[in-house]
Amino acid sequence: MAIEEPKYTVIEQQAPFELRAYAPHIVAEVLVEGDMDSASNKGFRLIAGYIFGGNQARSSPSNFASTGPTSEKIAMTVPVSIQPFEPATAATDQQSQPVLMEQKAGKWKVSFLMPSQYSLATLPLPLDQQIQLREIPAMQKAVINFSGFNSAEKVAEKTTELLLWMEKKGLKPKGEAQFARYNPPWSLPFMRRSEVLWQY
Repeated sequence: MAIEEPKYTVIEQQAPFELRAYAPHIVAEVLVEGDMDSASNKGFRLIAGYIFGGNQARSSPSNFASTGPTSEKIAMTVPVSIQPFEPATAATDQQSQPVLMEQKAGKWKVSFLMPSQYSLATLPLPLDQQIQLREIPAMQKAVINFSGFNSAEKVAEKTTELLLWMEKKGLKPKGEAQFARYNPPWSLPFMRRSEVLWQY
């Protein structure tokens, strides 16, 4: 059975780069601290707990304490995404500087795509208040695809390559770069599909 991915159309392709137009979608996301790898692992565990039953179904009776809330298993999707978290300030808004995937400890947003069958009104409610449900509007992104190991160093290198390609095309990146993993960590390196994406 195919695993659901975000819906998009390819505007332009110049391997390993693409320009894509993404449809609106919903994500479950959590803010965690650490370096990229540890933050990714923490975020994955928290959101996996939500989709595998750490939630309250919308149809759950709220006035029958004896039965307790009912949970709902949410289908797994890909990719699992992580991006550095930079709080918006007047200074950063004015400068609008791109935020690279720096190899340092800090705050990160880890997110899972929610299946398209749900809306914000029908998604089960997370029991863990760290998890936020958010609708992402339609947007365009530049992407670089790669396989193999996805160490913090390699992700930083690919982010820089993507930024240089965007500059050549006259595209101005917005906000933070995003790293997306499509395969579980035990996948053979040459079978792994990874991407760095940047809104423009």
